[in-house]
Amino acid sequence: MTATFWIKALQLIVSLALLVFIHELGHFMWARFFKVRVEKFYLFFDVGLKKLGINWGGSILKFKPKNSDTEYGIGWLPLGGYCKISGMIDESMDTEQMKQPEQPWEFRSKPAWQRLLIMIGGVLNNFLLAIIIYAGMVYYWGEKYLPYKNAELGMEFSQSAEKIGFKDGDIPLSADGRELVYLNNDELQAILTAKQVKVLRDGKDTVTVNIPEKCLFIAEKDAKNKEAFIDYRIPVVVETTMPAEGAEKAGLKKGDHILSVDTIDAPDYKNFTAQLMAHKGKTVAMAFERNGKIDTANVSVNEAGKIGIGLRNVNDIFKFESKEYGLFASIPRGVEMGCTQMVNYVQQFKYVFSKEGAQSLGGFGAIGSIFPDTWNWYSFWNITAFLSIILAFMNILPIPALDGGHVLFLLYEIIFRRKPGDKFLERAQIVGMTILIALLLWANGNDIYRWIIKPFLE
Repeated sequence: MTATFWIKALQLIVSLALLVFIHELGHFMWARFFKVRVEKFYLFFDVGLKKLGINWGGSILKFKPKNSDTEYGIGWLPLGGYCKISGMIDESMDTEQMKQPEQPWEFRSKPAWQRLLIMIGGVLNNFLLAIIIYAGMVYYWGEKYLPYKNAELGMEFSQSAEKIGFKDGDIPLSADGRELVYLNNDELQAILTAKQVKVLRDGKDTVTVNIPEKCLFIAEKDAKNKEAFIDYRIPVVVETTMPAEGAEKAGLKKGDHILSVDTIDAPDYKNFTAQLMAHKGKTVAMAFERNGKIDTANVSVNEAGKIGIGLRNVNDIFKFESKEYGLFASIPRGVEMGCTQMVNYVQQFKYVFSKEGAQSLGGFGAIGSIFPDTWNWYSFWNITAFLSIILAFMNILPIPALDGGHVLFLLYEIIFRRKPGDKFLERAQIVGMTILIALLLWANGNDIYRWIIKPFLE
């Protein structure tokens, strides 16, 4: 296994450990606040396999402070964590406790509204964590972005985006009436989920592009093929030339802006590299701009499709805009970013129930793959905040065994003023756990198929 694999794996483990801890801490805090006894507080599961005749499993670490009712520990199975609360039916399936007389320190003895707060505590904590992370990011790093209006060449689009109706050079204006300012995850989501996107074409015409349903999966397929659905067009401006390579021999210099290759327009990096690959091992005429004047040079392209140049950094080409945030200004911005991500994810979630959505579900491998190849704190926190949003939303779904399932039964109790029976709750818990295990197997099975079986078959 490569170093990249271990770096991604480490980021995934650290991120999930933090998210699970914060989630379970939410249940723990509210339980203790309402004087409900917490029997266990574990990061990861301490499931033993002795019942299957296997002497393996249990805790990696556990301890119980003096005069405490709670055992703390780290389990061996890194699929989550749990906070075992006295007097409730949860994943531990401790039904014997429920047969005993009700005690004042138990979950079941508390008013429904208190039990409701205990159950949603994890979800609230995850959502608050995302807001805190986003606020911390803008406070520490600020925001630096490139407005569409400052991208002189407009945007470039994948082949699938061009089939929809976009054209290289288009400048996005609005998505279903919402003004578009600069490319980020939020605005990409707006474009992919809109019905109509208006763009400025050729600097003068406003054109409407009709976006097909499930365009998200089109962009996802592009990403798998290492192609961006939409990105900034980067002009080819020479920063350095390599000794004895085609560019230096042809006299190209720092600051030259290459415009065409063999009379074919190549104003941006994507088209430029495509033309170089089409002219490998040949000498071609290149038009370039130097000091406001157009000139040409015959440049040799090597067998690798290179001419030996280093490109100018985009920060030195475009006019970026930046915004700094003080402590108090960062908080509302963090709230805004957290709410926006939650809305975006909820909008995407409806596609999970489609054929394409089921096929795109991923497990731990898919989650780990979104982390960068090298440790980058900005990327780590940004991804962790997004995963915290996902964890909050997924846990509030009304599926038995999830927090949302418990919340559903508590709302039933509040509305109809009677509790569901213990037998019903036990069976619902089993059904919910079966559903979750099936989803877990399906998602991770998709990963195995994508990265092991499919390449082998191809």
